[in-house]
Amino acid sequence: MSLLVVGLSHRSAPVSVLERASLAADTQAKLLQDTLAAEPATEAAVLATCNRIELYADVDKFHAGVAELSTLLAQHSGVGLDELTPYLYVHYEDRAVHHLFSVACGLDSMVVGEGQILGQIKDALARGQELHTAGRLLNDLFQQALRVGKRAHSETGIDRAGQSLVTFGLQQLAAGADPGLWARGKRALVIGAGSMSSLAAATLARTGVAEIAVANRTRARADRLVEILRQGDDTTVRARAVEMSAVGDELTRADIVVSCTGSTGLVLTADALADALGTTLDAPAETPAVALAPIPAPADVDQHAAWVENGSATSAPQAPAAPAAPAAPRRVTLPAQSTGPVKLALLDLAMPRDIDGAAHRIDGVRLVDIESLADASADAPMAADVDQVRTIVADEVAAFGAAQRAAHVAPTVVALRTMAADVVAGEIARLDGRLPDLDEKQRAEITQTVRRVVDKLLHAPTVRVKQLASEPGGAGYADALRELFDLDPQTVAAVSRADLNDPNRGRS
Repeated sequence: MSLLVVGLSHRSAPVSVLERASLAADTQAKLLQDTLAAEPATEAAVLATCNRIELYADVDKFHAGVAELSTLLAQHSGVGLDELTPYLYVHYEDRAVHHLFSVACGLDSMVVGEGQILGQIKDALARGQELHTAGRLLNDLFQQALRVGKRAHSETGIDRAGQSLVTFGLQQLAAGADPGLWARGKRALVIGAGSMSSLAAATLARTGVAEIAVANRTRARADRLVEILRQGDDTTVRARAVEMSAVGDELTRADIVVSCTGSTGLVLTADALADALGTTLDAPAETPAVALAPIPAPADVDQHAAWVENGSATSAPQAPAAPAAPAAPRRVTLPAQSTGPVKLALLDLAMPRDIDGAAHRIDGVRLVDIESLADASADAPMAADVDQVRTIVADEVAAFGAAQRAAHVAPTVVALRTMAADVVAGEIARLDGRLPDLDEKQRAEITQTVRRVVDKLLHAPTVRVKQLASEPGGAGYADALRELFDLDPQTVAAVSRADLNDPNRGRS
């Protein structure tokens, strides 16, 4: 296993960089295809969400892989490599497994413990399978990550340590009030009909809004979401679909707007929002710089910059690193929200953003976006459940590594047993030539006896070699087995290819 991940997230990069580096669906597909075409990579998968972009690959050369994956991320994101490099992190082998499992459990999320990431990991795996860029390693890795995430949510109280990004966003819009009481009876407009928008619509319906209008560029998807909302057993919300061209009119009636589309430009401009409210933009006000919680930088970011620039490094990271010392707080200038009663509450969950950041200067508007959610969640307390999840992750990383090392020797064991079966078949055929008068019962008994002898002779060494191969450094036992029994390397390779091409492998 030579698993490598290169990426950036809300923990390593400011939202402005993440916003510029976001990847549309077709761009992700092109990135995967180009990664597979690159010399160091044999498998690839991309995990792209509103607050992370990560490229996973099975590589045969570490330093060349880091340089190639970094370059490809820069090319497809449109952010220059020199600008992107300081924000990138690199994880390798067990450390890469540890990172993805932590992500799957919500430990690396903006809101700790949120479960939305599991659906995004599943989508990333499905995309890799559809494009045939995810092979045996990444299929196993992402399937295991999904199981680890589900285990964390079922066996611990990690859900209590955080909420979904939608729920957290609504809490911020409520500004300290109970979200249910705050939203009850209001009219909501949801722009977009993807997974995040659908989650937002369902959450709003359960919260108690009176009406939800859904706008989407593809009307059929908006109609489908509306139908789902109407069929909900736990809500009585009035839901209707509208054309995107009607969004301006809907703004004049809405109390809450949630937007999450795949648009690369603004969906709602500040001027459009001001027109809907019959007001104008306030003049920009000077606001003081405030200290935000530090964004922990991965320990290997500086090393990575050196790898990309010089093509060399002293050593590659092998195991999950201990938590880095707290970084100094960063200071940024936050826009001051308008004062007075809130006429329109805006929740922007898109990356890049859907709603003009200048909307905060419109009288009567409250805007919550990804950046403000990151600031609000920076000081969230860590519950004891988080420690339990970390233990689960550590155990699962060890189990995954052992399983991968054991799988490495499996084709050799299969090839050995195939060779033994061929030897038995050859000897039985030779016996038939020497003793043609054997009846079927006698022949069957002799055949069974010979097979039992061979199976007993092979049982102990094959079981033991699997056990030894699962331990760190155990990959050499497969090579030793091939040498001792003079196995044909082509036969072993054929078994590996057959296993890799199994259409049922790695699919849930």
